[in-house]
Amino acid sequence: MTSEELLKRVRKIEIKTRRLSRNIFAGEYHSQFKGRGMAFSEVREYQPGDDVRSIDWNVTARLNKPYIKVFEEERELTVMLLVDVSGSRHFGTLTQMKRDMMAEVAATLAFSTIANNDKVGVIFFSDKIEKFIPAQKGKTHVLHIIRELLSFEPSSTGTDIAQALQYFSNAQKRHCTAFLISDFIGVEGLEKPLMIASNRHEVNAIQIYDRRETELPNVGLVKFHDAETGQDLWVDTAVASVREQYASEWKQNQSRIEQLCTKTGVKRMSVRTDEDYVKALMKLFKS
Repeated sequence: MTSEELLKRVRKIEIKTRRLSRNIFAGEYHSQFKGRGMAFSEVREYQPGDDVRSIDWNVTARLNKPYIKVFEEERELTVMLLVDVSGSRHFGTLTQMKRDMMAEVAATLAFSTIANNDKVGVIFFSDKIEKFIPAQKGKTHVLHIIRELLSFEPSSTGTDIAQALQYFSNAQKRHCTAFLISDFIGVEGLEKPLMIASNRHEVNAIQIYDRRETELPNVGLVKFHDAETGQDLWVDTAVASVREQYASEWKQNQSRIEQLCTKTGVKRMSVRTDEDYVKALMKLFKS
């Protein structure tokens, strides 16, 4: 992709996602994610009826009068986007690749964040941490994120969501809202790191998948290429039992994802590459 092509794509995605975040998501985002924590504001002199547990004993001792700490709802939110950049994102059979929808969803969330004067950061991961962009405010910062979403080339093609969650939990000490964006092909070993992350932060799982990952068409002998391992495999899709096993394994994986998110308290949305992700995001925000 040339620099000129990249700029055109950045501009196109900026126009679309800014409009969505401003006109559709702003209210939903604000009501759903704001005011989830309490932050220290000031100290004032104790008044009858105040909670004695809020007394600031250091100030009280210094001034010889009882003072209490006053807290207010945290108005500033930090949003972290954990984006899967493994090889399996380079797949799409109908309207677009998974990577393109992932980029649009992430960009929409990023613009929704800065529209509310909050900070947004990104962790790109494959089977290792590929890149970490610390959370900041501002349009320039978001445009930088979008450029990376569209052009970043990882050094590895594998996937390790558990490692990404562990890195996120270690790097992000303060409470934040996180969006884990992946196709979630294979969720083994995720329960513990997902539980740790969701106990400290508000974690949302966003699954982007393609229709052909759910079922095989009957088109005879087909050569499949694994974008993560590089292996090739010939499959006879004309055999009914092969198609049935393929569909069954997809359903089993979806069931594991659903059970995992329910057990760890993670909110989840799942959207196909040929579906409207706006409706899915609205449903997630309202859940």
